[in-house]
Amino acid sequence: MNAIRALIAAPLAALLFAGAAHAQTVPAGDYHQHVFSAADIAMLGPSTGLVPLDADQLVPLLDAAGIKRAVLLSIAYMYGSPSRKVDDEVAKVRAENDWTAAQAARHPGRLIAFCSFNPLKDYALAELERCAQAPGLNHGIKLHVGNSDVQLDDPAHVARLRQVFAAANVHGMAIVIHLRANIGKKRPYGATQARIFLDQVLPAAPDVVVQVAHFAGSGPGYDDPPAQAAMAVLADAVENHDPHANNLWFDVASIVDRDIKPETAALVVKRIRQVGVGRVLYGTDSAQGANLRPRESWAAFRKLPLSPAEFAHIAANVPPYFPEP
Repeated sequence: MNAIRALIAAPLAALLFAGAAHAQTVPAGDYHQHVFSAADIAMLGPSTGLVPLDADQLVPLLDAAGIKRAVLLSIAYMYGSPSRKVDDEVAKVRAENDWTAAQAARHPGRLIAFCSFNPLKDYALAELERCAQAPGLNHGIKLHVGNSDVQLDDPAHVARLRQVFAAANVHGMAIVIHLRANIGKKRPYGATQARIFLDQVLPAAPDVVVQVAHFAGSGPGYDDPPAQAAMAVLADAVENHDPHANNLWFDVASIVDRDIKPETAALVVKRIRQVGVGRVLYGTDSAQGANLRPRESWAAFRKLPLSPAEFAHIAANVPPYFPEP
């Protein structure tokens, strides 16, 4: 009888332990976060409903989620958007990058900043070089294909991206890229553009982490067939050991919301398993407006049909670009 009880109790204990471990799992870091200066809000305008958000306001949100570290991705690229005319653009891009670095410096060891710019601008390489020499901005760069209206079907745009990727590689700077093409202008995007990125752009940066934001989408949510098609190409490349994909990582910032459809959740899980949980980074995106805050965003992500071990692995991931504590 005791032996039978032991046989029953052992798996029950294991299940209870797994459930407790799952409940206690929190991300080691938030690898896709934005802060907003007063200048940003003035530039974006009141119609967005956004408000200034600095590092001192963000950190309590991270604390509430149990998150110990985060990457602040500068939004300086917004000043270079072709849909926006900005006086003294170069100065404002530099000022925004410096402000983001200063915010990270308020919480050393916990926050780091990435430099940003529109890669098609004539000052892009100069700003990358400046950031590479600045201790607070030399970790990496953030590129936003959609906001900058980069078109991967344009050979000149691809050549420019290659230059930027190569310069980042020389300086050992990681690259976070919002790969989704401009939605408002209905720029072509999908498997073809992902293949161009994989075959023509990525080889220019063979030695640094390239983090594809939002699983090649934009968020919030992931009901975006072109993004799904692009991600399928990148996931296949990882799964098939394409050498161009050796340093690809993927963040899940804002792609899983509370109302995610079961079929979309199943697709996200399929892609996570295809690229491997070791390449997946948690991110929240902007803790502004209708976006979920870090605690709520992680809770939504945990509703995916992943195992406790898979959640724990993703939560523990720390990309090579984040300094050791």
